[in-house]
Amino acid sequence: MHNRESMRKPGRRGHGERESEVLSVVDAAPWALTVPEVRAKLAGDLSYNTVHTILGRLVTKGLVERQHSSRGLLYRTAPQAAQLVARKMQALLERGPDRASVLQSFVGCLDPADEHALRALLHEHTHLPHGPESADPRDT
Repeated sequence: MHNRESMRKPGRRGHGERESEVLSVVDAAPWALTVPEVRAKLAGDLSYNTVHTILGRLVTKGLVERQHSSRGLLYRTAPQAAQLVARKMQALLERGPDRASVLQSFVGCLDPADEHALRALLHEHTHLPHGPESADPRDT
């Protein structure tokens, strides 16, 4: 039995990978981009229509916003994109058989910059006051 991944032609990317690449380009831009601008920043040779379709999917998912301008349609990362992705990650984590193993595998896949960012966020989170419910009982 073949799964979708193994039936793909060599060198071809799946829809999720393409969406991630397009979202990364849009997210890295300091201003909203047109379809040709997104296409120019992507590695490979995706057609205009393919990039337009992917951007449309990202708009539908709430990860990208589309606006009209004199330059045509412009795309930018939606303000709530990070929260949507975080909720999706949380849902996947909850479906996993062993949360600790899933987290360990996730951390093992991070590139050094992302690992450093995650460590800094965890350090910051553990050193923030979280209100009376998290206060050390020995302080009372």
